[in-house]
Amino acid sequence: QVQLVESGGGLVPPGGSLRLSCAASGFTFSSYYMNWVRQAPGKGLEWVSSIYSDGSNTYYADSVKGRFTISRDSAKNTVYLQMNNLKPEDTAVYYCNAANVASRYWGRGTQVTVSS
Repeated sequence: QVQLVESGGGLVPPGGSLRLSCAASGFTFSSYYMNWVRQAPGKGLEWVSSIYSDGSNTYYADSVKGRFTISRDSAKNTVYLQMNNLKPEDTAVYYCNAANVASRYWGRGTQVTVSS
């Protein structure tokens, strides 16, 4: 059974940091491109960051570039999103997904709230 389970969200003041984790199971993690996508209240989905299946390349939305870092640990079948210097506009539900040419899987998300 395929599972993607996000964790690490919470309430943090502006300028703070959080590290999100996404634990994968039920599929060959090393064969999938991993992505973080977010959805702010009342808005559509926004792509945040991606990492190649082998971790060789990473990509970021302009809105998070220089503040967020994506990484993956193949031994733990986990992808991470380190978020620094958080801003109120980063408030959203953060989802991870796994993608390759044949399929795409989604987690249920974790809430990040940036507020003083």
